[in-house]
Amino acid sequence: MLEAICIFLPLLAAAIAGLGNRRLGDRGAQLVTCGAVILSAVIAVYLFVDVALAHHPRTVRLFNWISSGDFRVDWALRVDTLTAVMLVVVTVVSACVHVYSVGYMSHDHSKPRFMAYLSLFTFMMLSLVTADNFLQLFFGWEGVGLASYLLIGFWFHKDSANNASIKAFLVNRVGDMGFALGIMAVFAIFGSVEFSTVFDAAASKSGATFNFLGYSTPALTTACLLLFIGAMGKSAQLGLHTWLPDAMEGPTPVSALIHAATMVTAGVFMLCRCSPLFSQAPDALAVVCVMGGLTAFVAATIGLTQWDIKRVIAYSTMSQLGYMFFAIGVGAYSAAMFHLMTHAFFKALLFLGAGSVIHAIDGEQDMRNMGGLRGAIPKTHALMWIGSLALAGIGVPGIYGFAGFYSKDAILEASWAAGGVGQTAFWLGIAAALFTAFYSWRLIYLTFYGKFRGDHHAMEHAHESPPVMLIPLYVLAAGALLAGIGAYEWFVGHDRAAFWGASIVTPPGHDPIEAAHHVPHWVGLAPLAVGLLGIALASWFYLKRTDLPKKVATAFSGVYVLVFNKYYFDELYDAVFVRPAVWFGRLFWQRGDQGIIDAYGPDAIASNSRRFAGFVSKLQTGYLYQYAFVMLIGVVLFTTWFLWRGH
Repeated sequence: MLEAICIFLPLLAAAIAGLGNRRLGDRGAQLVTCGAVILSAVIAVYLFVDVALAHHPRTVRLFNWISSGDFRVDWALRVDTLTAVMLVVVTVVSACVHVYSVGYMSHDHSKPRFMAYLSLFTFMMLSLVTADNFLQLFFGWEGVGLASYLLIGFWFHKDSANNASIKAFLVNRVGDMGFALGIMAVFAIFGSVEFSTVFDAAASKSGATFNFLGYSTPALTTACLLLFIGAMGKSAQLGLHTWLPDAMEGPTPVSALIHAATMVTAGVFMLCRCSPLFSQAPDALAVVCVMGGLTAFVAATIGLTQWDIKRVIAYSTMSQLGYMFFAIGVGAYSAAMFHLMTHAFFKALLFLGAGSVIHAIDGEQDMRNMGGLRGAIPKTHALMWIGSLALAGIGVPGIYGFAGFYSKDAILEASWAAGGVGQTAFWLGIAAALFTAFYSWRLIYLTFYGKFRGDHHAMEHAHESPPVMLIPLYVLAAGALLAGIGAYEWFVGHDRAAFWGASIVTPPGHDPIEAAHHVPHWVGLAPLAVGLLGIALASWFYLKRTDLPKKVATAFSGVYVLVFNKYYFDELYDAVFVRPAVWFGRLFWQRGDQGIIDAYGPDAIASNSRRFAGFVSKLQTGYLYQYAFVMLIGVVLFTTWFLWRGH
């Protein structure tokens, strides 16, 4: 039952740390949660070797979860290669974040609560990736959303953190509505929510139709598009992405855990898990491809203009998720998972490295107030270089490359080989690669080079992070250095068929990964070329001609303002959805609730009762003759009524 131990240990740790924090104390809560997640990571590595490399996939059924008439759902752990990869990614990154948090949150007054939230999030994510049916997947999906709400709003005394957590929760609810409808559509088509039943019957339903919103629509295409809407919300694809940069209001370890390696990749995992369905719905795949390409490009352009160090990395995350989605859109599921895995290491490294910078200069996050920090924090400086080189996909073809070099190339080559919308996504991805390299070195140069531009008191006290924060960075740096070259053959190379087994299904009649190995030579070199060009341009702009950025922004002020304001998505949504909702709410509240319901209901009854009571109280004068007169009137009335009734 190692599978169950791996999954439920973080939940047990969360309960112990959260409910027993007064007895445990800060150190006890940290030891319990860190120890549990590290043990889960060790078990996850063992399961990866046994399941993915030794080819022993299995499904472990734990108990009956839902039973209603003929409908029965078990809680089962589906452990195949796809799950094994996610188990390693989630637990290793989570273990690094847990240990890092011991140092980063050392001055916080609610350390047990924070550690409990981290472990709860880890359990929910593990529940999601081990799900054996859509309902169990939905449980983990919603649980991750809840835990992210708690973590983003951890510093609830800050209005910005409260607003960011609510925004993340609400925007994700929009996507989750589509996801829920998608699950209902799957049940309507297949009569089951079990993965094995649904996936085995997917090919036989490729031509099925059903009535949706009054129209006869392709059944699988409709279901897949609804599932994709859920993935859009969780993975911050264009349109439902506005929550991601605001979520940087949470502590930096939260940014690394949620927005680098785990929660935002849940949508990628879900679509890859549903590859048997999507491979039978080419129109849905085309939509996924186009949205992924646009997301990669738009997010990369926004990253060029941001000043908050964490927001730059957040938009980088959104852009890299776009790569994963358009890889799925061309059917290159294994390439998407490859990039998910490599991205987890180098992006968590960058986020935690940014946290090390923030920790060194007393919480400053604006890069305009940084500079010249490489001497004060040399280890962080070197680690950020490694993360940025992996993100930009730098390497020497045929010899060695950083992690992103292999996974990003695999995606772009598969997109080119797919043709059609795949080639559109390819060019959007190439442009995004140029911008990625540029803003990555913009971040490096503004943070670590030149003169310090902030509060000199902070610079005087700038210091390297303690070992408890640096050791997790070393682990992640090892992944950024070795994950690409080490896992290439398993994920997209010659061993991929045996490695993936039946956990991923490619589109019928087309193997995009095989086709990627036969593209023109320039297609494989293009991402590296534009990456080097982006680094060169950033070096020219921020080391040699530091006046150029301002001149370019002024010369193209209209474009700059548009991009700096994130294409006004927030303002658009505020005008189209938020303000009308507030207006209607006030209308129904003031005129409907108060003006009609209350005015003629409770308020009217209360007012009339008060007036009647006031009238009756006037009869209570205290004079005996008045009471006798009233009694006499009563006797007369009673006698009159008695005689009239007798007549």
